[in-house]
Amino acid sequence: MSQGKREKRKGRVMWGLIYVLTFLIAFCSSAAFKMMYQPFGDEFSVDWNDSIGTTYTDIAYGSGEANKFDLYVPVDNSRKGYGLIVYLHAGGFTSGDKSGDAEILQWLCSKEYVTAGINYTLFSEEHPEASVYSQSMEIKQSMPYVIAEAEKLGYHIDEMAIAGGSAGGTLALLYAYRDAESSPVPVKMVFEAVGPSSFYPEDWRSYGLDQNTAESEAGARGLFSAMAGKELKAEFDTPAYDEEIKDISALLWVNENTVPTVLAYGKYDKVQPYEGSVRLRKALEDNRVPHDYYLCAHSGHGLQNDNKVYAAYMRKILEYLAKYMPVK
Repeated sequence: MSQGKREKRKGRVMWGLIYVLTFLIAFCSSAAFKMMYQPFGDEFSVDWNDSIGTTYTDIAYGSGEANKFDLYVPVDNSRKGYGLIVYLHAGGFTSGDKSGDAEILQWLCSKEYVTAGINYTLFSEEHPEASVYSQSMEIKQSMPYVIAEAEKLGYHIDEMAIAGGSAGGTLALLYAYRDAESSPVPVKMVFEAVGPSSFYPEDWRSYGLDQNTAESEAGARGLFSAMAGKELKAEFDTPAYDEEIKDISALLWVNENTVPTVLAYGKYDKVQPYEGSVRLRKALEDNRVPHDYYLCAHSGHGLQNDNKVYAAYMRKILEYLAKYMPVK
């Protein structure tokens, strides 16, 4: 390889690393979205106590330090079957913990569902091998353990829903769309807010990846490769690229059998690409998948400026649960 070519390649690698770091910094410093706090009074929360349910924490599902889950069970264990709702935490794939979702898990458990929050290995100095793909596989690995633990406690799980926010939303969509066929119990629906679902450079304009330059292409390839956990070699916008990125792109798994979906996104989101959510919405429409898409037209990643829209999203979740996974 000539000196000139080596310098160009070195430059592309540098730009890739810059974009990866930019993404991680933006994700980690972003405002937590509304699922993490309550501007609505008591409508989407509950005064959790022993008369409502019981919490079991840090149950292992694997050998990894992060391979733990929390389980919330309702006080009534007399029914023949229960629906499980899994909620996956936010944190940009690099931070966060299941304990941060206790409030929504308790609230959903108060609706007579068994609920679970699951940790997964975060990308860090200690775990540079972690990726969106490896995290999604840990979530897949955890499901039989979650269901078995509920059974041990006297709650027979016969169906489930999965949900999450931000990074957790991405992982929830992947399980619901990619892994539903191998799920221990049928997946009835998914709901999520502000999770990236597609990986095309032209959508990631808030990071400058849409510039169609050698630097922006190197940045996109570096960022998406880090998220995929493998080097992506195919040209963008080709079937070969779609095949390479499919393991982490929920968009590419949508078909006529995709489970009912409730989504919420902010139009001014600079952390994850709002444009990608438009693609996802179109894919759901084209495949006639039952879905509701809530656009927070004045908000960024935190969905902070659209309380009425966000409240409608939360109420729609309950409607979908009542329709697709009713309490028996």
